[in-house]
Amino acid sequence: MKTFKNIFLYSSVVVALAFSAGAFIKANAASNSTQAAAPGQPVDLTYAAEKALPAVVHIKYVQNSKVREVEVESDPFGDFFDPFGFFGNPGGQGGRQRRQVQTPKREASGSGVIISADGYIVTNNHVVNGADELTVTLNDNREYSARIIGTDETTDLALIKVDGKNLPTLPIGDSDKLKVGEWVLAVGNPFNLNSTVTAGIVSAKARSLGANGVESFIQTDAAINAGNSGGALVNTSGELVGINAMLYSQTGSYSGYGFAIPTTIMNKVVDDLKKYGTVQRAVIGIRGQDAHNYIDAQKAKGSEVDLGTNEGIYVAEIDEDGAGAAAGLEKGDVITNIDGKKVTKMAELQEYLANKRPGDKVQITYLHKKNKKNATVTLKNTQGNTKIMKEGDMDVLGANFREVNDQEKRQLEINYGLKVTNVTGGAMKGRINKGFVILNVNNKPMKSVSDLQAVVKEASQSKDQVLYIKGIQPSGKIDYVAVPLSED
Repeated sequence: MKTFKNIFLYSSVVVALAFSAGAFIKANAASNSTQAAAPGQPVDLTYAAEKALPAVVHIKYVQNSKVREVEVESDPFGDFFDPFGFFGNPGGQGGRQRRQVQTPKREASGSGVIISADGYIVTNNHVVNGADELTVTLNDNREYSARIIGTDETTDLALIKVDGKNLPTLPIGDSDKLKVGEWVLAVGNPFNLNSTVTAGIVSAKARSLGANGVESFIQTDAAINAGNSGGALVNTSGELVGINAMLYSQTGSYSGYGFAIPTTIMNKVVDDLKKYGTVQRAVIGIRGQDAHNYIDAQKAKGSEVDLGTNEGIYVAEIDEDGAGAAAGLEKGDVITNIDGKKVTKMAELQEYLANKRPGDKVQITYLHKKNKKNATVTLKNTQGNTKIMKEGDMDVLGANFREVNDQEKRQLEINYGLKVTNVTGGAMKGRINKGFVILNVNNKPMKSVSDLQAVVKEASQSKDQVLYIKGIQPSGKIDYVAVPLSED
């Protein structure tokens, strides 16, 4: 009964929205849909819904049951019942033991948007992250298996693909042209209610919530709930302007506002994932905050601050070897314009830079001790240079690996590890020999080859680009080896 009441409540909200919208929104010719409505004129939402529904898909996520090793406190009576340690933990330390547990099968669902007729689909990283199986179902009930092309945790975006032809697509619009107060639709699959459309307005732009590394959310009051993640935010012209990602709620359900990733950020992420397998992120090399937030924080401490402006980005810290420092930026400066575009929020700056790549140049205007200055900044990547970053893979190591077997675990008194079965060249040549057993890399346990693959990928995009390896030599000696992934 409780479930029924909840479903009835959500249905009532949608029905009420439909009737209230119908009371004052009347049909307008689709030919006028590409133009913003004049003041007081009705807006047609049916055109946008018809365009969006075929291209918004339901994504089913499956993570299969797995056997994992977990560390637990040892039984306080263990020594009494097992005085000779026959059932002990050879690789354990202190009062802790490692045990194997079976994780349950996990299933979840979300949404995605088809952006090309050959099957490329944009969704959220959190919709597909960790999936063993992805099943995509179209509005017409066609079903496909999908594979992950690439993901970007920093923006919470992912690109997946199905093997299809002539699939329905949603044209991509310019989210920069959205205006606060403009009507939009949220299209997705909340609570597994397939092909659901809700309507609202753009409540705010360039909203930052501190949830992702790079964010400049479109805020809307169109109802967004669990399952809407990865779905489409659509303007009245039937164009994709955002990927729905989050809702603001103290209950876990819709309570007023949802947030979408703008297409200005999405376009660049998708392009990079297709070309390079990883996102090319260009940075100025600063940490800062909205100037008015900094001023308010200082006032709360009893300090009066005069930056010469209340708008812009206050530079709180600056990387000594970063692009900003090379251009003359200093701590305490306030960035007010970039390439002639006024920026008042950190989110606006992030959104603009999200479209750039390392090596690109931008013109910035900033205040230094209240004096206006201009500078040309050559953007760098997170490693501090202007090179295109490629996703690291196992080939760079020049070696082959396998998980240690049970006999090797007993001999070496370990619970896990990867044995080097061959070294042909690459980063490991001359540093690690055949027979070496890898235990940890960059402080992460190596229980499977996929663990090593993940840490190589992470290290290849870090500033140091080094693997710090702890392992066991064929002689049985514990050893520590640093393996650089780049000779630069």
